[in-house]
Amino acid sequence: MAGIGRLSTKGSVLLLCDMQEKFRPNIFQFTNIVSNAARLLQAARVLGIPPIVTEQYPKGLGPTVPELGAGDLTAHAKTKFTMMIEPVEKELKALGDPKIAILCGIETQACIACTTFDLLEKGMEVHIVADAVSSRSQTDRLFALSRLRQSGAFLTTTEAVLLQLVQDAQHPNFREIQKLLVQPSPDTALLSFFSSL
Repeated sequence: MAGIGRLSTKGSVLLLCDMQEKFRPNIFQFTNIVSNAARLLQAARVLGIPPIVTEQYPKGLGPTVPELGAGDLTAHAKTKFTMMIEPVEKELKALGDPKIAILCGIETQACIACTTFDLLEKGMEVHIVADAVSSRSQTDRLFALSRLRQSGAFLTTTEAVLLQLVQDAQHPNFREIQKLLVQPSPDTALLSFFSSL
């Protein structure tokens, strides 16, 4: 059913935005954000959901951090504050124009926001994994999440994505996904956001 935010492995893509070395000391909850994104990437591989990685000006900001586990993927270099650059557009077309984007990375008020707007304008359903996105400031992060929710994106969490993608303990890949859920997602200080809703 369109419009209610139901996740599916069919027609989905995982977008991993700009989780790079130079951002490490400055991004709020960086280690936990990358840890959650890494779990999403592991799940995507198990479930056959294609991942796409970008890097913002890698010459100056460095490569994608190794703990993401994306070393085997081609990272698309960009200078725009959106992931929707020509090589990514081509990759999406080659994937059959997925209808659902699962989005994580940094920064929430910049590249996550611009990517979300572009995806929504293309008619895609956007699921922003709130505990897998961040910014330098918690204020920018939380206001951006609120703004993107107003624009029509769905806010979710790492664990919610994993469970909604399998939907059933009888799913053939459930045991592999369950292993990714043994430890709960680390707290990334989102409770203040939800207390204001």
